[in-house]
Amino acid sequence: MTIGNLTAVAVKQAKPADKPYKMTDGGGMYLLVDVKGGKYWRFNYRFAGKSKTLALGSYPLTSLAEAREGRDKARKLLEQNTDPGMVKKVAKLTAHHAAENSFEAVAREWQEKFKSSWTEQTANKNLRILEVNAFPWIGHRAIDDLKAPELLAVIRRIEARGLIDTAHRLRMTAGQVFRYGIATGRCDRNIAADLSGALVPLKKTHFAAITDPAKFGQLLRDIWGYEGQFSTSCAFKLSALFGLRPGEVRGLEWSEVDVDNALIRIPLGKMKSRRLHTVPLCRQALQIIEELKPLTGGGRFCFPGMRMNDRPMSENTINAALRRLGYDTKNEQTAHGFRSSFSTMAHGSGLFRSEVVEIQLAHKHGDAVRLAYDRGEYLEERRRLMQWWADECDRMREGAKIIPLSGKTAA
Repeated sequence: MTIGNLTAVAVKQAKPADKPYKMTDGGGMYLLVDVKGGKYWRFNYRFAGKSKTLALGSYPLTSLAEAREGRDKARKLLEQNTDPGMVKKVAKLTAHHAAENSFEAVAREWQEKFKSSWTEQTANKNLRILEVNAFPWIGHRAIDDLKAPELLAVIRRIEARGLIDTAHRLRMTAGQVFRYGIATGRCDRNIAADLSGALVPLKKTHFAAITDPAKFGQLLRDIWGYEGQFSTSCAFKLSALFGLRPGEVRGLEWSEVDVDNALIRIPLGKMKSRRLHTVPLCRQALQIIEELKPLTGGGRFCFPGMRMNDRPMSENTINAALRRLGYDTKNEQTAHGFRSSFSTMAHGSGLFRSEVVEIQLAHKHGDAVRLAYDRGEYLEERRRLMQWWADECDRMREGAKIIPLSGKTAA
């Protein structure tokens, strides 16, 4: 039997004809040329008394040399009484199964299943940290085959860039993916749990915040004197009056503002606490909102971005405004720090129950049993709290006598 009849030149120059034809290389292999010029490598063989054909690829994606290599492997399998067509089918099924159960496939399935219970920011952050830091290196690997050292190597790359918080977040997120993989029968162990002591420890930091009433009064005077964009000025003032997280302020939508009832209702999908959060509007906040509405009330966001009205202002806007006023946002005051300023002075006044302040901050409060049964929003108490805070801010801004911080909480 002659093998190797074809040449690379002959294969390249083969032209289509009125009907498909074969160019035989020998040993059961040939090039099938169809009427449209397509060229396909085939291998004819017999197994268990039946004639069969094995596809070896298409030209030019599969070269003559590669097709011959495929034929030789198939012939060796036949010598071992193994059907090469069945081997190929099993390999294809195995590859498909591995793709469905790769770390990336399981992670994306987990993300899709649970994202409705997260805030949009959390959902995007969870997926982004995997796409940037994990998928390029271990995304293709079957989740059940991954070992702890492989995941650690991925996390070490992040640590080497000095991103310690991101490294810990990736370990935590990967752990959630592995737990989902266990629950859905794709893996047996959460290897991320094995790495709990292998990472550089996190240094607990707090958002910079001014909590001294006299210094906070100066900050308020600077904010009320801010000469930047009007919408930024309004967001700046409301950041001080609301006690909300920066993302909740900048993402505020006009549909969430109820002027008639002096309330803001932020849906659970946007809140870190994953529940509807109501914010009573004090007189001062209502005035700011009414002044802002003619400017941005025709759109979706109260504080739209400068370049795109269909997106909220940048997450760095308030911090940038603080820096323009001369404040160090790392060590002195940050946008998130307004919450600490409000919390410290509200708790310290001794005028309000602790749980009322914590609910206003959208914090969980109390033990699991209390949380399960406590459905009260203390709305009227929170109205008094927020009006007190706004009035207190006015007094601090005007340099008047401030209610001293007692460190006690009213019963």
